[in-house]
This record gives sequence, C-alpha cells and structure tokens, in this order.
Amino acid sequence: MITVTRPRILVVGAGFAGVGCVRRLERKLSPDEAEITLVTPSSYQLYLPLLPQVASGVLTPQSIAVSLRRSRRYRTRIIPGGAIGVDLSSKVCVVRTITDKLHNEPYDYIVLAPGSITRTFDIPGLTDNAYGMKTLAEAAYLRDHVISQLDLADASQDPDERAARLQFVVVGGGYAGTETAACLQMLTHNAVKRYPRLDPHLIKWHLIDIAPRLMPELGEKLGTDAQEILRKRGIEISLGVSIAKAGPEEVTFTDGRVIPTRTLIWTAGVVASPLISTLGAETVRGRLAVTAEMNLPGNDGVFALGDAAAVPDVAKDEEGAVCPPTAQHAMRQGKVVADNVIAALRDQPLRPYRHKDLGLVVDLGGRDAVSKPLGVELKGLPAMAVARGYHWSALRTNVAKTRVMTNWLLNAVAGDDFVRTGFQSRTPAKLKDFEFVHAYLTPEQVRAQVEGKGPADGSAE
Repeated sequence: MITVTRPRILVVGAGFAGVGCVRRLERKLSPDEAEITLVTPSSYQLYLPLLPQVASGVLTPQSIAVSLRRSRRYRTRIIPGGAIGVDLSSKVCVVRTITDKLHNEPYDYIVLAPGSITRTFDIPGLTDNAYGMKTLAEAAYLRDHVISQLDLADASQDPDERAARLQFVVVGGGYAGTETAACLQMLTHNAVKRYPRLDPHLIKWHLIDIAPRLMPELGEKLGTDAQEILRKRGIEISLGVSIAKAGPEEVTFTDGRVIPTRTLIWTAGVVASPLISTLGAETVRGRLAVTAEMNLPGNDGVFALGDAAAVPDVAKDEEGAVCPPTAQHAMRQGKVVADNVIAALRDQPLRPYRHKDLGLVVDLGGRDAVSKPLGVELKGLPAMAVARGYHWSALRTNVAKTRVMTNWLLNAVAGDDFVRTGFQSRTPAKLKDFEFVHAYLTPEQVRAQVEGKGPADGSAE
C-alpha cells in the first residue's frame, strides 16, 4: 500500500504577518492539499498598535488579544512554544514548548514571521531596571505599576520619595514611545484628582530620544504639532538625549541630568528576532535578506516576512530600499506570501510584494491625535477619528471590533478607573524577564539537536 503524505507548511509567529498568512492558507488550500502548523507561545494575535491604550486602561487586555481558534475555517495545528532554531539543510525547526521541552518539527515549506524584540544597548542597569512595552503582560503590568506609584506617593511621608515616585521616564520618540507617554500621562493626569494629598504639579513625564525629532516619518509639521500637544499637557521632551545609566531609583541622562524615578519605560526601537541568526543566512541590519517574492535565495520553500525580513520595497524608486517593520506592511505581506507558498506548492510562478504606504496614524489619547492618511495632514478630532477608524477596521474579527468599540464608548461616557489588578504584583517584569534572548540556539546547537545529540540545556521531545 502506498501512503501519500500531505506537504507540511510550517508558519513561525502569530503576529500580523504570520496570522495573515495562516488565514489565507486556510481559505485557499483544501484540507487534503497541505498540512498547516503554526508555532506560537500564545494562541492569540496581539494587536500591538493599541497596546498603549491597554496600559492606560482605555481598553481591556482581552479586547486586543484576538483568538486564533475562532475562525470557522480553523484547522491549523498550533504548537504552543517558540522557534529557537532552524536547520535549512535538514528542513527542521527546533521549538521550545511552553513546558520548556525541545521539539524537532520537520517541514516542506516554512514561513518565518517571528517578529522582533526590543532593541537594547549596553547601558548599565538597563535590562535590570527598565520596563518594556511589547507584550500584553508588560502593558497590564505597567498600568498596575504606574497606579501603584500614585498610591505609594500618597502614603509616603518622605517628600523626596514622593517626588521620585511621581516622575516617569519614557525612552523612544517613535510611535510606540510617543503613544505610551501620551496615554499614560493622561492616566496619571486624570487619576491624581482622586488623590487630594498629592500636588498635581509633582507628576512629571519625560519623553527622550536620541533623534532630533519625534516620529520623523510624520514630517516636520505634524511632528512639531505632536510635540506641541505633548508639551501643553506637561510632558517634558528632550531630543538628542539618551540614557547613560539606569538604576532602581534614578536614571542618568547622557546630558548629565539625574532624574529620581521608579519608572523607566524603554521603547527605543526593535530588532529582528534572534531566530534569524540561527539560519546562517545573509542579513540586512539583522533582518533576513529575501527577494521581492519574500523567499530566501538558494532555499526553495523558505519564506520570510514582517519585522524579521528585509523585504525589498519595489514601490520606491530607491536602490536598496526595504519595507519598514510596520503592521501595515506585515498584514499585506502575509497574504502575498501565502499566495506564493501556494504557487510554489502548485509549481506556479511567484509574485513580488508591492504596496504603497497608506499613511500614518498616531493616537495621543483623549481627543488628541495626528494622522497622515494618503499624505493628508490632520490633527485633533479629525485625526483621532481617522486613527481609531483605521485601528478598528484592521482588527481581524467582529468580536474584537465589538469589544474595542464598546471599551471606547464606555471610556468616553464613564471615564477612567484606577484599579490595580495585582495579578502580577509578585512577578518580575523588567526587560530581561520578557525578551528571552538567551533561549535561542547557535547554528551548531541546532545541528546537534536535529542530529539527535541535543543541546545541553534542553531535552528532546
């Protein structure tokens, strides 16, 4: 008897790129045409652009965590874990499951969409003392932490401690950092009204970035408008400045200033997942060098996209231009790479990824926003309507859209609440506790694991 096995398609990562690819594969491939497997630690897709609104309490965590198992066409096998190495020659991906076991997952076609991690530098004390904003847990923890600083300052009899707890530092003048500072500043501004013993003028937010302008992609006018909005709300913006040292109770800026604080939030950019370095392939600034069709040269059946891949931007007349690591590109790349996997499966020609940027939206909380849809510069209420309309339409399911819209309406009518959940009060939540950069294998360890020798720090499954 001859047994015919279905081709195995392995997708790594459940971000915008990975989920977009999986959903299209499920729609366009019949069940007997291929077996689809997804590697992800959590069985949900996180809508990252709305994370600052979770940190500020405008949205509940569940509203931006879109379940992967709600789809009517759902048939993908999900491996709960993270890919920590890929052996291209053997066509095997090494996965560390959430139970910390190593598992060898063979594939015929692989789509690498592992996303990115927070970019850090060799700054003394940074990973030990700074908070990140890349995961749902970090956003929820950060909200509890900020409110707890108000509680502790209100209870303190020491004026120096009170002042330190009411100073907050955000590093990173990109979209994530700017929106985080804006949303959390609004949270503390509204919350302090419930603390009659605290002087509102003691609450100080610092937004710093080494670049000369905030969000330079917005252009000079909108970037200046955003800075003016934040400064009017009391946020102190320092450009051309970074962190020289981070301690548990103070932060030293590169211009020599020392800020007493218990809250340092680091959002200074991202770098491609360390998984990419395990392939031993060519990279462009850490991102995997791929063709416009998003396949890896010299490796049939290997595709990469999103934050982890340097996808050529063929829509620009600029040599060496690559697509920026944004959700907008990742969502659209996911669909194109799924079509290319199907084309490879059916021996059809691949098509290049081409997409013109639709613009940028920045929600600064409340009625404040700046947006640039299709090159049209907006600020205030029109910009806020465009920003929220874009985010709402980009949510993948009607359930998620309903939850987000309900949260927005409830917040508009009832205002903020300032309750600490306390779920993670005893759990470490600094940068070093979330990135897991040491979990990845070297190319030599990947080869040893695939050959059955196994690395010393894990057990084969």
